[in-house]
Amino acid sequence: MHNMSSNKLPEKWKSEEKAIKAIQLAFDLDEKVQYTLRREALECDINPSERIRQILGLESNKIPQRPRLSISLRPQDFSYLAKKYDINKDNKKDIKHRATLELQEYVKHKDITDNNE
Repeated sequence: MHNMSSNKLPEKWKSEEKAIKAIQLAFDLDEKVQYTLRREALECDINPSERIRQILGLESNKIPQRPRLSISLRPQDFSYLAKKYDINKDNKKDIKHRATLELQEYVKHKDITDNNE
């Protein structure tokens, strides 16, 4: 594999050059610090990494990014959810859709329950 300088990169990859050069850091922080940072990020409608960038004085995205929650699913997780939703385990798109609906219903039910207390 030969070394490509930025001026030899294909045009469609040039916009990704900054991301390629970025290095991800993981911080080992105690639970209270993590909770505080996550709570502040939520209150600011940004993700925790953007909140960390702000605190450290680094440039951050001015426009809030679409918030995403993610989990890693193992093959047995897909099998379990497929059986639960009565869907083919290879139909990951429908499994994701059904899981999304289940999470939305959970929060909707929780909001109703919390408001009735």
